[in-house]
Amino acid sequence: MIIKLAEHSGFCFGVKEALKKAEQTIKDNSENNIRIYTCGPLIHNKTVTDELQGKGIHIINSPEEAEEGDIIIVRSHGEPEEFYKKAKKRKIQIVDATCPFVKRIHQLVCEAKKQGFNIVVIGDRSHPEVIGINGWCDNKAFIVSSTEEAKKVDADRLFIVAQTTITEELFSEIIAYFQNEKKGIIVHNTICHATKERQKSCMETAIDSDLMVIIGGSDSSNSKKLYEIANKYCNKAYFIENKESLPLKEVEKCNRIGISAGASTPERIIKEVIATMSELHTETKEDSLMHDLMDEIEKSLRLPRSGEIVTGEIIQVTNKEIIVNLGCKKDGIIPKDEFALEGDQELTNLYKEGGEIQAKVLKTDDGDGNILLSKKKLEVNEHWDEINNALENKSVVNVKVVKEVKGGVIAVFKEVSGFIPLSQLSDKFIEKADEFIGKTLPSKVTRIDQKRNKVVFSHKAYLSEERQKKVQEIWDSLKVGDNVDGIVMRFTDYGAFVDIGGIDGLLHISEISWGKLKHPQEALKIGEKINVKILSMNTEKGKISLGLKQNTPEPWSVIDDNYHVGQIIEGKIVQLKDYGAFMELEPGLDGLVHISEIAYKRVMNIADEISVGQTITAKILEIDKERKRISLSIKETLDNSKSEETTPPEDAATVEEKAASAEELVAEEAEEREAAPAEEAPVLEEEASASTTTPPDEAFSIEAEAVPADEMNETASAEEEVKLAE
Repeated sequence: MIIKLAEHSGFCFGVKEALKKAEQTIKDNSENNIRIYTCGPLIHNKTVTDELQGKGIHIINSPEEAEEGDIIIVRSHGEPEEFYKKAKKRKIQIVDATCPFVKRIHQLVCEAKKQGFNIVVIGDRSHPEVIGINGWCDNKAFIVSSTEEAKKVDADRLFIVAQTTITEELFSEIIAYFQNEKKGIIVHNTICHATKERQKSCMETAIDSDLMVIIGGSDSSNSKKLYEIANKYCNKAYFIENKESLPLKEVEKCNRIGISAGASTPERIIKEVIATMSELHTETKEDSLMHDLMDEIEKSLRLPRSGEIVTGEIIQVTNKEIIVNLGCKKDGIIPKDEFALEGDQELTNLYKEGGEIQAKVLKTDDGDGNILLSKKKLEVNEHWDEINNALENKSVVNVKVVKEVKGGVIAVFKEVSGFIPLSQLSDKFIEKADEFIGKTLPSKVTRIDQKRNKVVFSHKAYLSEERQKKVQEIWDSLKVGDNVDGIVMRFTDYGAFVDIGGIDGLLHISEISWGKLKHPQEALKIGEKINVKILSMNTEKGKISLGLKQNTPEPWSVIDDNYHVGQIIEGKIVQLKDYGAFMELEPGLDGLVHISEIAYKRVMNIADEISVGQTITAKILEIDKERKRISLSIKETLDNSKSEETTPPEDAATVEEKAASAEELVAEEAEEREAAPAEEAPVLEEEASASTTTPPDEAFSIEAEAVPADEMNETASAEEEVKLAE
């Protein structure tokens, strides 16, 4: 019988920490009469909670059952925000053993709720962890555990998190639905990393087993998920709490038994289950003795084969060799040069007669009637085992680069030499490898051919993994609404990419300035340091949308602080129309100089008087905050007495006719713009825009994008013509 325990079985980090805090609380209060409680089981394992109760930790249902001065240990599943308020009000001491991964979810949903998002929790609505999470967003979260329940979520602008113990498969299925059906969603995959690893190893073990045994508490959600996985990938799967509930008759029928255990299952229970199954196939003492005797007789008659690993007793040690009794008709001999000695080491100092030694058989006869053995070759075998484990577990080995060869370098791991291709020496392009000679490089094992003694290492794979870890750390440290420093890295027609500490975010051209830009380089420079706000994050696609203009007030929101009627200002002409000129007071704030306000003389053609790009001085005639319009006058800044030409007054009919014409012109231009198809932005721009959430105070900037400022000002000019006519 082969019994295989899946990796990552038993207590997870959160459970270990909760139990450690519980034990410490018992120890710290052993000499006083303070009562210690948990609201519900500390972890979902009855054996453990019964033991804790025996030590003085009792279970209650709510803080109301405790009294002033009592201690409540918050279990690893976490509690709602209201729980802490009740405990504080009742003057109850709190020992917070909430799992750090669960606490992070509390912080995420609390912040997202403040920002106006609708919270979605993927998980079991009756599970204490989910109840706790919901309690940090005013108990208004949508709780879904299937695609059918997801379809009932009638809201957009979703912020989605997950119960830490659900399956990756369920999470991906529900997220796929939301991404196809909803707009402006933000997804945080909060399934615990240990849970993912546990479920993956359970699946791999189940595939290779005749029978799977899942050990866990009957109330343990993550243990139930393991059972679902085992049942899917193995023909026979059983869910047990301890060795007493083992299906022994079924176990006896199988050769390959797989075991996985939930995050709240103690190690001793796992060992008890394995021991119980092992006893089923243990032979009787009499049979064992008989087989041992037969083996000894066979061993004494048989000589070990070349390449075999043997163990024997040292019967003689000199500085030249060691003689070994192998329990057969020939002794083994290990010459000094078959040891990997360092410096002035001597065999007589390292080995003593009567000791045990293991070695590899080189020859069954060295010519003198002895078996030639090698300790060095055995150690090389052990090093190969380490290399094989490194490949299987994707772990890191430290290799020393010893020389340059064609296409790469030779690197040594202990006694094993391997090859690092030039392309795998660094995550940057390199032409020569001489700078790496003599250096020790952490590397990944990418390929092995032990029969031909060949192994390939990659330092680049290690660097890439470390960089990915760093990027993930940066992602985990950021949240929507944060202000971060960044460096402008490159431009596109639709925005700029900004490095915010190791990852790039897109600063869309519409989010750079309150004014209109034709290209990002009008406002930014490559290498410039800027402070930006995170507008949205898409962890699945690895994209972040940034905003720069949000760090300065929208011009119309502070117009009273900067401008007033009668003020003389200076600005640049940005657009000319038949009925007037538009002057930019500051980015995002334009004013109209009507044709009648350009000069004291009659102006027939505006272009004859001023031009686009010209800096002029004007007087503010009117500020209409409700319609966001500013009327300006150039002639009010001029000396009327120096006017060369006097403009004869027009009769009311002429003015009214002009105003009507101007109004018709504005209407026609607006209709043409509405009828014209919008230019297709690059795919990246669309995604950035789709994922960007616009705060309420940006309403005008959105309106300005839909209705250009010149159109609004054109309408203003028409109305002013009407006023003149009146």
